[in-house]
Amino acid sequence: MPELPEVEVVRAGLVPAVTSARVTSVEVLDERSLRRHPGPSEDFIERLTGARLVAPSRRGKFLWIPVADADEALVVHLGMSGQVLLRDPDAPVQRLTRIVIGLDQPGYGPVRMDFVDQRIFGSMALDRLAPAADRPEERIPASVAHIARDPLDPHFDERRFLDRLARRDTTVKRALLDQTLVSGIGNIYADEALWASRIHYDQPTRSLSRPRARRLLSEVRAVLGRALEEGGTSFDAQYVNVNGASGYFSHSLNVYGQQGRPCPRCGRPIVREVFMNRGSHLCTRCQRIR
Repeated sequence: MPELPEVEVVRAGLVPAVTSARVTSVEVLDERSLRRHPGPSEDFIERLTGARLVAPSRRGKFLWIPVADADEALVVHLGMSGQVLLRDPDAPVQRLTRIVIGLDQPGYGPVRMDFVDQRIFGSMALDRLAPAADRPEERIPASVAHIARDPLDPHFDERRFLDRLARRDTTVKRALLDQTLVSGIGNIYADEALWASRIHYDQPTRSLSRPRARRLLSEVRAVLGRALEEGGTSFDAQYVNVNGASGYFSHSLNVYGQQGRPCPRCGRPIVREVFMNRGSHLCTRCQRIR
């Protein structure tokens, strides 16, 4: 599933084509991709056609494009395999395309925005905008209101995060994956940050000292930042940027997907253990429960 770096790469790629663009046409090829829209496809098409869009925004893994002069936004959820691709208006529509949106942006010209989704876990929807709980002047989609800020957000409250983490009666990786505590972190970057900070994924959160928790947050920010610089992590063709190009952070991973290979720090083989119906990758020498 795309995590913060992958979604941010998509958001940044959309900015020049979407900002100030007018929606000239909307075609829904598969209504399953409107499962989160509060109405039929006809409602989605009617409300979006003719709308003027403003710069895309993001919180954690959630991406949305506000509609100018309206209290609503086009919310894009990538799910497991969703892609938002910018195409020439005359380009062939590929087989797995679910929604096609025609745009006309001053200075950029006509462009087509295709929502492609192989597994159809992602979606598009129009949702009302509401004031953010911690900053009422900031407006976010109602469906995103429960999502916490991510560690790269300039308004992320580090002290509040550390206080809430210390009070949680859970384990550290479960806490990192809780999008109501901190957003944008998924399995890949949680494993990488935990390895970098030498913390076992099953370490109880209440046992973390303040310095260790602060070190963990620092490593989370570092790994997210490096992944952003390298365009995100791509293991297959399911994650690509708006131009269809893959990210290459997969070549920089230290533990995720590296089971059987030597730990870059101590040389002991990386292991993969079952965790929350998925895998957790770690070095059993460097990352011990204390």
